[in-house]
Amino acid sequence: MYFVIAGGGQVGFHLAQALIEAGHEVMVIEEERRRAQWIQEQLGNIVLTGSADEGRFLLEAGCQRADAVIAATGDDPVNLVVCQMAKVHCRVPRVIARVNDPKNEIVFKKLGIEETVSSTRVLMSVIEQELPMRGLVPIMPLVTAGLEIVEAEIAEDSPSAGKPIKELRLPEGATVGCIVRKRQLVRARADERLQPGDRIIAFTPTSAEPEVRKALVG
Repeated sequence: MYFVIAGGGQVGFHLAQALIEAGHEVMVIEEERRRAQWIQEQLGNIVLTGSADEGRFLLEAGCQRADAVIAATGDDPVNLVVCQMAKVHCRVPRVIARVNDPKNEIVFKKLGIEETVSSTRVLMSVIEQELPMRGLVPIMPLVTAGLEIVEAEIAEDSPSAGKPIKELRLPEGATVGCIVRKRQLVRARADERLQPGDRIIAFTPTSAEPEVRKALVG
């Protein structure tokens, strides 16, 4: 399937990486030239430098043939414009918007953007809620991509406790998105060691969920 991702920040980059590893075709639109160059060095020639809320860049990215457009920038107005243009002008069958301020979700839905993901709301639910049981908890399916966003809590006897992320035996296509540690968000760098009590947000192919569970919590 073909995905156009608006925004090459941490969210857009890791999503693009996961989709590519799952065998999908991806194009990322990133406004900042140096960031676009870095993404190209990491993932290959899958980046278009430009502002995604300008229609010509969406067209150049091939949104007319996209199976989905994902607006993942850190700017809600930009994400709203991207989704509206993709839906109305490119007639993309599915548009998904990252909503940075949860209060804006109702605005997106009133303007016809039904699929929204609030990173703030997701992280708050991780911080405030107790896991019902030890293991992997599904947070949100990305059905079209064949992916799942999951949450796990690292215990003292978890196989991942004390290990850097780069040494985890995660299956192909799975990646750690972020870590919540003592109510603080920690970047999921390759050399970051997981600690007991950490809550992990990860992307995984749906079929690989048991392997991710085994690698993280046993």
